[in-house]
Amino acid sequence: MDNPILLMFVTMTIFSLMLAMGVSHSFQQLTSLWRRPELLLRSLLAVIVLVPLVVGLLLWVFNLSPAVATGLAVLAAAPGAPLTYKRSQMAGGDPTYSASLQLTLVLLAVVITPLILAIFRALFELPGLRLTPFEVARQVARVTFLPVITGLLIQRFAPRLTDVIINPLRMLANILFIVLFVVLIILLVLSPDFRMMLNLGGLPSVVIIIMVGGSLAIGHLLGGPSREQRSVLAIASVARNVGLALFIAELSDYAQSFIPTLFAYMIFGSIVAVPYSVWTKRRMTCAKNG
Repeated sequence: MDNPILLMFVTMTIFSLMLAMGVSHSFQQLTSLWRRPELLLRSLLAVIVLVPLVVGLLLWVFNLSPAVATGLAVLAAAPGAPLTYKRSQMAGGDPTYSASLQLTLVLLAVVITPLILAIFRALFELPGLRLTPFEVARQVARVTFLPVITGLLIQRFAPRLTDVIINPLRMLANILFIVLFVVLIILLVLSPDFRMMLNLGGLPSVVIIIMVGGSLAIGHLLGGPSREQRSVLAIASVARNVGLALFIAELSDYAQSFIPTLFAYMIFGSIVAVPYSVWTKRRMTCAKNG
């Protein structure tokens, strides 16, 4: 993402979404998952254990190029996408659970991302992947911790201001999210990386679709009896942190080779996840009305 204007717009969009999350939820709500050990265990098992395990099995079974294998490994190691909270809302998920899970995954990414990458490097030939916890912390703090903490501080010290800005802030975040989605699709289609993505071949595309479908299924099955929790965990499992993955790519000399795989995952992830979100939200609506 070399365009400084686009980078600024992406940062502003994510900042506004995270700020809206911080303003809309109390500290108790953002940490509520920590007081539910069974749900916390199932959530972490799905997102940071089983999804990487599925990717590891795919890399072991299929003879993929180093570029594709590296891209999938980086995605598997990057949980806690900044847009997970918004995407979970679109699927009708529990907003409190979604916000708490989002914050938990971001906190754990500081340790989990370098650890998972180290495991993949030990098991497979994946060149150029070097990352420290400090580098991950610096990246996620800027786009997640700062706006969430800012929102919590506004709630605590300026409650009247919170009442004034909360609805306009939510509306702004939603508008920016929609505009960003449209702009990224247009730019992605016009970019050379998109044309490279189209040349990935049939096998890599099938493997990426298996990863996407498997991730959704894992989250859906481990989400528990609640439809609202199942949809949140399914979206959190499939929504890998492409921003963090691109950051890792920038630290690698091998970056341009596996960036098309990251873009392919974004496309296939949307193709599969959007119908899932519509289906789950429709089921919840029917259950409430019926």
